[in-house]
Amino acid sequence: MTSRHPTEQDPRWAAIVARDPKADLQFVYGVKTTGVYCRPSSASRLPRPENVEFFDTPQHAEAAGYRPSKRASGDQTQVAQRHARIVSAACRHIEQAETVPSLEALATLAGLSPFHFHRIFKAVTGLTPKGYASAHRSRKVRDRLKDSHSVTDALYDAGFNSNSRFYESADQLLGMKPSDYKAGGTNSDIRFAVGQCSLGAILVAQSNRGVCAILLGDDPDKLVHDLQDQFPLANLIGADHGFEQLIARVVGFIEAPALGLDLPLDLRGTAFQERVWQALREIPVGSTASYGEIAKRIGAPTSFRAVAQACGANSLAVAIPCHRVVRSDGNLSGYRWGVERKRQLLEREGSTHT
Repeated sequence: MTSRHPTEQDPRWAAIVARDPKADLQFVYGVKTTGVYCRPSSASRLPRPENVEFFDTPQHAEAAGYRPSKRASGDQTQVAQRHARIVSAACRHIEQAETVPSLEALATLAGLSPFHFHRIFKAVTGLTPKGYASAHRSRKVRDRLKDSHSVTDALYDAGFNSNSRFYESADQLLGMKPSDYKAGGTNSDIRFAVGQCSLGAILVAQSNRGVCAILLGDDPDKLVHDLQDQFPLANLIGADHGFEQLIARVVGFIEAPALGLDLPLDLRGTAFQERVWQALREIPVGSTASYGEIAKRIGAPTSFRAVAQACGANSLAVAIPCHRVVRSDGNLSGYRWGVERKRQLLEREGSTHT
């Protein structure tokens, strides 16, 4: 009796033989003799099991040297749409639940195994389900603190089960005490200075945690108003001579990027935004990366639009170098402080690198 090939004993082979469309969300298979990869439901001729190689994602198959079959190329859009629907439903469930649902409960709702649901959710949103739930609660508590009469009411409305759990994470979520955030930043001292550089006006602001804003523009007064909008009831303190040395360091970096810039930063964003901002800080001076490349670096290859949004939300010009992110074709795209400033920054850094 002829022994069965090990591939035939793999449950994924049974899905290929059955052309099971449900398995399309779980893996693809490469055919060694043709160099293409297919989804399990593909109507292509059934390959010999010894010529089959399994991959968790199309990206893994392509990294191994396989190219998509014609049918796989056409199916990718439909699979992406199915993934989007699954994740959208899970996000709504997380947002409407009184307590954070478990991974197993979310996977059951999606009709997938916890492993595959977790992988799909992270690929679409850039966050794990737990990370998305935490980011959602962060937004809720910020909103509730603005509207609620008490901090206690706000934290329970946002889904925290106890005061202690909330206060353990409050400084990371809000950047200050909850009572101070509720009052619009009251009791939070923020020192700032406005100067001039070759790119126009520049404002640098610092909280007790680090630099919290570096703004560029044409009108110094507008930069101050923008800072007031960001911290409406904080104690804004004009800079003394010592603080002006900080703005001199920032200006010096703009004029001569080879100097480098290493400052303590007060980052205030969602979990996903902070992952993007950290990836931006790892782009070397004189180099650029596309939105898609940054998405891949943070483990969310399909979240390039969310990466672009995170770049737009950055309020720390040059310290978090979102100017080093370009379109996939190398052309410059939008920049919060103007595309021309982006062009000048990249030209200077390119000259420094050379």
